[in-house]
Order: sequence, then structure tokens, then C-alpha cells
Amino acid sequence: MHEGVKKTRWDIIRPYVFIFPAMFFIFLFVVYPSIDLIIRSFQEWNLIAAPKWVGLENYKYNFGKREFVESIRNTAIYAVCMVGIGMTLSTLLAVWLKNNTWLNNLTRNVMFMPHVISLLSVAMVWTWIMNKDNGLLNTVLNIFGLPSLKWIDSRDTAMMSVIIVALWKALGYNTLLIHAAIQNIPSELYEAADLDNANRRSVFFKITLPMISPQLFTLLITNTIGSFKVFETIRIMTKGGPGSATQVLVYYIYKQAFQLNKIGLAAAAGVVLMAIVGVLTIVYFVVLSKKVHYQ
Repeated sequence: MHEGVKKTRWDIIRPYVFIFPAMFFIFLFVVYPSIDLIIRSFQEWNLIAAPKWVGLENYKYNFGKREFVESIRNTAIYAVCMVGIGMTLSTLLAVWLKNNTWLNNLTRNVMFMPHVISLLSVAMVWTWIMNKDNGLLNTVLNIFGLPSLKWIDSRDTAMMSVIIVALWKALGYNTLLIHAAIQNIPSELYEAADLDNANRRSVFFKITLPMISPQLFTLLITNTIGSFKVFETIRIMTKGGPGSATQVLVYYIYKQAFQLNKIGLAAAAGVVLMAIVGVLTIVYFVVLSKKVHYQ
């Protein structure tokens, strides 16, 4: 708009008209459910009788219940493993796949296949693979003279088994995103490092890692949020068991809401989950955003 030209009414309201559809759906599917969730967390409601205001009683009950505390611990263990191990393996594999060879091309295609497979199908197939009696994994172990494991049927290995399945499914997607970021790094930087006789370790930490830090930061946030929302794998493979060994926060919410009809307790647990994810996201932006190198 040139200086001195008077704005019409349409020029003033046009930006708001364009963003209205997006803002409407954000309010409808994000803001309103969040507000309703917080309100429900202060009520006692079983979907039959009218809601009854109980204040902080739902929060006190949840935090006084061992099952809820264990679900927070299990969620934290799952998230740390998924983010820490998952992103480390993805980064190392992406660096290895940097060279354009036939083996690397085949590996990229094979690695991405688990991402496009339905998580429900993945969980069902891995449930059979990890069967303690006639599963494929135990069959392979027995061939090499190793003892069978109970996998998802033991408190000692159930969480590890679920994490293995989740890593297997997410590894290819994360690796390809990081690989694409590595491919976009200017070759002049690596050529300059060769002239300076820099070793591989220095090249990785001084060039590769800083240049792909925006993608790593984005994956860190999305993987963290995704790991706190895990449900399908737990529901199909272990149902939170054995005991409560694999019960995570989302599955605890599911049980309270849809099996026990305790909507208030489920809502309170949902608010706790939302608060944890929100705090972690803020911490990431405050602590790590300044270390991200944007070209």
C-alpha cells in the first residue's frame, strides 16, 4: 500500500477474514477442549449423574494413588528412551547414509517402510513376534543356544519390548528427515574442513551437528510430545501390564474414563499430562532455542 492512499474497510478486515478459518478450528478443537478439560478436572462425573464440583479432590486422589505415580514414571522412562536413544540412532544412521551408494539407497527405502504401516498392524505383528512360547524372537534366540525371554509378559522386559517396537517404527522417519538436512549442508564447509585436516569427530560436532540443529530441535519437540501420547502400542501389546509395568499416562486416562467412568479423575490426569508437555516445551525453547544455528 503506497503512502498517502487511504485504506478501505476491506483492507482493514481482510487479514482477519483470512485467518478466521484457522483460528476458528484452533479454538474449536484445541482451546475449547482444553478449557473444558480443566473444568471437568474439578468435577466428579460418571456420565450418568450430573457433574458435582469437588475442587482439587481429583488431583489429590490421583497423586495419592500408586498406579497414577507409576504411570508418570513409565511415561518418563518411555519418553527419555524414545527421544534420547531414538534421536541418537537416527542421527548416526543419517550420517552413515550421507554417501549415495546402492546399499544406502536400499537402506533408506527399507527403513521408511515401518513409518507408513498402520501402528495397529505393527503392534499386532510384534505381539506375535514377542510371544513367549512360539514367537519369532525366542525362536531365533533358541537357534543360537540362548534362553527364551518373556518379553511383553514380564515386568522386567515389558517396557523394553514396547520401546523396541516404537523405536523400530519411528527410526526410519526421523533418519530420513535428518538425512535430508545433512544433504542441504553446503559442501564448501566440508571442503574447508578437509583443507584444515579436521578429523571426523571435529567435522561432526563443528559442522554437521550445528547445521542440522534446526531439524534436530523440531524433532526433539515433536518426538517428546509424541512419546507422551503413546497409547496404541500399549493398548494392543500389553494393556498396561504385566501389573502396571507399562501403564503410561494416556492409558491411565483411558482406563479411568472409558472403563471406570470416572471422568473427573481422567480429566485431572489429562491436565497433568498437558502441564508436563507444556512445561517441557517451554524449557526446550528457553534452554535450547538459543543454541540452534539457523542459516
